[in-house]
Amino acid sequence: MDSGKAAGIAEQYIAAWNETDDTRRNALLTQCWADNGVYVDPNVEVTGREALSRRIKEVQGGRPGAYLEFMSGTDAHHNVLRFLWRLVRADGTAGDISIDIGETGPDGRLTKIIGFFGPPPAR
Repeated sequence: MDSGKAAGIAEQYIAAWNETDDTRRNALLTQCWADNGVYVDPNVEVTGREALSRRIKEVQGGRPGAYLEFMSGTDAHHNVLRFLWRLVRADGTAGDISIDIGETGPDGRLTKIIGFFGPPPAR
C-alpha cells in the first residue's frame, strides 16, 4: 500500500470518529472499514462496522463537542499503517497524543485497528 492511499483511508477513518450524524458516519465507515473489521483499544474490542459505529457514538456521547485531530502523517508498508492523533475537548484543551496501528484487506479497507492512548510507558 502506498502512503497516499493509506493517508486517504486514515482520513476517512478519523472523519468517521468525528462525524456525529449516524448516516454520514456509516457512509464514511462503509468506504474505509471492512464488514467484519476489528477495533481494539485499552477499553474495548468490537467486531463489525455497525458495532464500531455504535462505539463511536458512545464515545461522542461521553465527550460532547470533542474531536480527533491528526498529529502525524500516515506511515504504511505492506498492508499495515500507523498514525498519531489526539483528542481535542470542546473547551479546546487537548489530550495526550495516541497511536493507531491498522491492517487493510485486499479491497483496501481497514480490517483491524489497534489503538494505544497516551505516550508509551517509560523504560
